[in-house]
Amino acid sequence: MKVTDYFKEKGKTHISFEVLPPLKGGSMEKIFNTLDPLMEFKPPFVDVTYHREEFLYKRRESGYYEKTSIRKRPGTVGICASIMHRYGVDAVPHLICGGFTKEDTENALIDLNFLGIQNVLALRGDARKFEGRFIPQEGGHKYAIDLVKQVQGMNEGTYLDSYIKDGTKSDFCIGVAGYPEKHFESPNFDMDLGFLKAKIDAGADYIVSQMFFDNKRYLDFIDKCHAIGINVPIVPGLKPITKASQLTSLPRLFYVNLPNDLMKEFSKYLDDKEAFKQIGIEWCIAQSKELKKKGAPCLHYYTMGDAKTIKQICEAVF
Repeated sequence: MKVTDYFKEKGKTHISFEVLPPLKGGSMEKIFNTLDPLMEFKPPFVDVTYHREEFLYKRRESGYYEKTSIRKRPGTVGICASIMHRYGVDAVPHLICGGFTKEDTENALIDLNFLGIQNVLALRGDARKFEGRFIPQEGGHKYAIDLVKQVQGMNEGTYLDSYIKDGTKSDFCIGVAGYPEKHFESPNFDMDLGFLKAKIDAGADYIVSQMFFDNKRYLDFIDKCHAIGINVPIVPGLKPITKASQLTSLPRLFYVNLPNDLMKEFSKYLDDKEAFKQIGIEWCIAQSKELKKKGAPCLHYYTMGDAKTIKQICEAVF
């Protein structure tokens, strides 16, 4: 079933979760241990992230270092199939530009289509560590909109090989990312909205937001999207702050702002880990309740493997 079909149910706020593939050498048990306690909340779909390759430098006997490309978290397609088989819910694999050629992407889409997976989230992806900017794969896409266009092309029966005539049409529902606080590489917010509108016009069906900690930013984002003709569902992405180190790491890694009221509360408990964590959980609960009351189509939780915390939040909200 398509993600957007679930959102057609008026007056209902759904719940969804996002999981990370285990590190290479890990097992599906880690995913199951995260999702098993959360299935009681009946999520209609679960997102599975995709991570681009990274570079390691291995020392050779000669003393020189050899640059080696590896994927630390492979298995997104297989994980999606396992989730659908175990839980009977839809899985949404993330597709990224970084580290993938157009042919790699097409082959992944073919596999997903064969598996009956009808949803994808199309993302540019991040730059590699130690690279100052995003560098696309040779023969790959530079921007998420190009990835959207390729998926939409397959939906219309268009493949990379020009000799394929009357190719099987896929039927993917395409999600894209939106940034209530602006993508950090965009010159300004209005231009960022323009880029988002272009992805919708290219065939994207819904938007999942970057995490945020001030609901006003998300609600203003929706109003601004509507003002320029973006009328697809916009799903808020949520993550609780549970560690003091995240007060600096989250703004640095995800370019989000932390509200003054939240920081004042956190500042009282910097030396009390449990109390600090509870402040973050209660803030996320309050965010969730307000967004649900405002009619958000779905609350999308970035689990980061912490099922216990996410379950506590969901129990208070749903």
